[in-house]
Amino acid sequence: MRTKRSAAVRRFAGEEWWHAARVGAGLLVPGLALLAAGRPDLIIFVAFGSFTGMYGRAETRALRFRHQVQAGAVLLSGVAVGALLSACHARPWLLVATETAFSFACALVTNRLDLTPRGPFFGIFALGAIALVPAGRVAPLAGVSLCAAAIAGCVLIGLTGPDRPSAAVPVRVECARACLLIHATRYAAAISAAGGAGLLLGVDHANWAMASAAVPLAATGARGRLHPGLAHVLDRSLHRVVGTLAGLGVTAVLLLPDPGPTPLALAVIALLFPTELFMSRHYGVALGFFTPLILLMTELAAPADPLTLLTARVADTVVGVAAGIAAAAVIRGRCRA
Repeated sequence: MRTKRSAAVRRFAGEEWWHAARVGAGLLVPGLALLAAGRPDLIIFVAFGSFTGMYGRAETRALRFRHQVQAGAVLLSGVAVGALLSACHARPWLLVATETAFSFACALVTNRLDLTPRGPFFGIFALGAIALVPAGRVAPLAGVSLCAAAIAGCVLIGLTGPDRPSAAVPVRVECARACLLIHATRYAAAISAAGGAGLLLGVDHANWAMASAAVPLAATGARGRLHPGLAHVLDRSLHRVVGTLAGLGVTAVLLLPDPGPTPLALAVIALLFPTELFMSRHYGVALGFFTPLILLMTELAAPADPLTLLTARVADTVVGVAAGIAAAAVIRGRCRA
């Protein structure tokens, strides 16, 4: 029995490393290409595209291909809407309103498609982050094309490696339409509340606050239960806060010496591998790598004072997590298999 358990643990660890390597490769190739072209400031577009590789971690090759194509479409939609808002110099309130509506639709789609990682977090984050990229840095179509190319590369990379047996695929649980609407409403309420509070602090605060609001709600997206209890939400929220604080420390070490765009872009590429490696094992540890990844790539696209950036993210995280917890507590609903 112990031998079988040890073999299972070794196989799981091997699959985790292989999956993380695929995700890392999805950013490595386009990221190095941008560095060779002298445009590290555009790495934000290919980074969001590379998040496609995070989907389908424990699925068969065929199912992973389908889910990565679907997830890529969601990410590309977020990037495209964000690029349009940036190009149009959209007012801050329009950004919050758009992201609220997008979060509602995106939650419906991602839960209906049974995508894992759960929830619309990456799509929401992509929209807000790209919307804050200064207009004129890159043509909207060029930025969207970079993201699409990264998505295509990740889907192809996802076909590599050992295939899982069909029996290992989790059983899908269908949720009633009313249940999906309730969960999507939670996202819209949390995003709008966090975005409104962020606007009171300044528009640059709104995106991080809205993204943070989506994190606790991902805990309520477990298969078959769209509201498993506040304990799950609070646990994920705690991981978010602690992991973000640890990540801000890593960001300070990388950013405050002012090493220049190329080292920062290389750090973004390097941080994706450990982020994905720990994502399913310990969310808080994964955030210790993911937070500097996000902050560094947004700093490359839209430079800001490092100390102001770091201190602002603490407040934004607390505001967003509080909004997510409140939405989960107030908007209740059960899911029927």
